[in-house]
Amino acid sequence: MASIRTTFTLDDALAERARQLDINISAAAREGVAAAVHVALAEADRAAYERVPERPDPFWNDVEAWTEH
Repeated sequence: MASIRTTFTLDDALAERARQLDINISAAAREGVAAAVHVALAEADRAAYERVPERPDPFWNDVEAWTEH
């Protein structure tokens, strides 16, 4: 997997606490960005579905659709 180098700002106290707890800040940042992307994709998918909901199609036996929470 290719990667890109980036810079971000982190509160001093939070960075110090992370160091004290031996947290790998780069790995934590990667995990946080991956989680945010996952959430954003799910939200976009849900919004698209709400704009154009699926309708049962007689040609499909196993239609799955979003349900209300």
